[in-house]
Amino acid sequence: MRRYGSAVLLLMVGGAVLRISLFSELYLRYVQAALRPYLVVSGGLLVLLGVVAVVRAMAHREHEEEEEEAGEEEGEGEHDHGHSHSHAGPRIAWLLTLPALALLLFPPPALGSYSASREEAQRAAQGVGTFSALPAGNPLDISVAQYSSRAIYDTGHSLKGRTLRMTGFVTHGSNGTWYVTRLMVTCCAADATISKVEIRGDEADGAPQTDTWVTVTGTWIPKGKLGTDSAWPPVLAATEVTQVKQPADPYDKR
Repeated sequence: MRRYGSAVLLLMVGGAVLRISLFSELYLRYVQAALRPYLVVSGGLLVLLGVVAVVRAMAHREHEEEEEEAGEEEGEGEHDHGHSHSHAGPRIAWLLTLPALALLLFPPPALGSYSASREEAQRAAQGVGTFSALPAGNPLDISVAQYSSRAIYDTGHSLKGRTLRMTGFVTHGSNGTWYVTRLMVTCCAADATISKVEIRGDEADGAPQTDTWVTVTGTWIPKGKLGTDSAWPPVLAATEVTQVKQPADPYDKR
């Protein structure tokens, strides 16, 4: 079976990539939606290479068996007795299939509170200014990243007087403080950055558990001087907090 090791590994990795990209939306836990075609093509190529490797290994095995039969007929079998034609590498190489099997059967979850807690709040001035007007709507759906940017840098105070609604997962701070948090990716999960909004008000009492997904409706509370660390994290006065399922695409967009 060792001769089929590389083929099995290719098939498993290719199958795992196709599982998360072609047959589900699990790939959104790791990369942007625009990269889906590349994942599908890559997974297909890996599966194709695995099939080719299986076919070649089977053909090579048949060729060896034919040579052995021919040798025995010529009386050479006794000289080759016990000789192994397999040179597929050590058995420990099969351990390489474990990560591929794990990806195939148990895809890792999206980044959550642990990843968010590892990134320090680094909000040096990025240039305050007036933002474009917000669209109509009451409440207005807005991403955590958009709310955060406007709350920290918008000199026009476009959030003032608006009822806003955002969705994210729960993270906790000190003294009972909790946040609606979202991670934003530029390319893949490796470059994720954090946006979070502190939730206050009567509806914020009894904070949900960490990593619970919620939709929060409320109004902006000004905090600190614009463009400085004192404005981070922004604050929302909650009028409604509803627990929801994790969205198919767990990452935020600007």
